[in-house]
Amino acid sequence: MADAFIADDVHHLACGVCPSRRLPLGEFDVNERPTRDCPFNPADGYRYTADGVPVCVHPHKVGLPVGKYKTDGTALQVKLQLPNSEAELVPYLHDVLYGAAPVLLDDLIAQATAEIPRVFPAVDVVATLRRALG
Repeated sequence: MADAFIADDVHHLACGVCPSRRLPLGEFDVNERPTRDCPFNPADGYRYTADGVPVCVHPHKVGLPVGKYKTDGTALQVKLQLPNSEAELVPYLHDVLYGAAPVLLDDLIAQATAEIPRVFPAVDVVATLRRALG
């Protein structure tokens, strides 16, 4: 059996009963918020779709974009959207990188490394990423 997406991290923001704490990525869906379509089951603490798929309802807490990862086999993807001004770059990257799921970090950093010089040619990418992560 694969490890849970969030394994043994008591300090993580995910709810204590979130399926991400017990199931690997791809074995649960992520909805934008709680809905009647995914009712809470007090027996185990999960929310489920009508088809019985466990659902996380706090994407901002687990660092995953909304997606039907189990239901539809949605691939995990995130697209970096750089801000319009250089002054907003470090705070934006800080928020994105610290709020992202660990499995997304390599891809986000690669996107930042490619996109920053294209959007902000005078910006030192490595120094900017160091400030955002520091």
